[in-house]
Amino acid sequence: MKKIVIALGVLSASIMAVETGKVPASVTISGDNGGKTNGQAWNSSSLKGKVHIVFYVDPDKKDLNEDLSKALKKRHFDRSKYASVAIVNLAATWMPNALIESKLKSKQKEFPDTTYVKDKKKVLVNKWALADDNSDILVFDKTGKLIYKKFGKLSKSEITKVIALIEANL
Repeated sequence: MKKIVIALGVLSASIMAVETGKVPASVTISGDNGGKTNGQAWNSSSLKGKVHIVFYVDPDKKDLNEDLSKALKKRHFDRSKYASVAIVNLAATWMPNALIESKLKSKQKEFPDTTYVKDKKKVLVNKWALADDNSDILVFDKTGKLIYKKFGKLSKSEITKVIALIEANL
């Protein structure tokens, strides 16, 4: 019986896992679970209409993919065709939420074209089976289909691949 329960748990997690080539299940982050820095809910259905890159980050790993961030900034992609979303996994750190939320508000002012989202209860870890305590990179095409995912630090060749994917899908 125990094996059946474990198997069902693994199966249900894999069904919900975000898969390359598919539009992931719709997820909303709001209320006690978090949301945008302005207090509004964030919904994954907003990942349509433009090419989107999503950084899902443990605050303790915020610099892990800084090379990708710098490469993206240098490209100056047309914001009518490209968008970036930074989702911070607040439950993955020892740092107080108030401190991180204050930093996010200042980041939002500094980078108004990026959508900043707080995930206070690992919503995307649980709903999309993203890696916890890490820096996850997800790229979606204009239809909302996932075209790239990587959990952890990207190599230089992977950064080149992400840039090329974005350019090819603009």
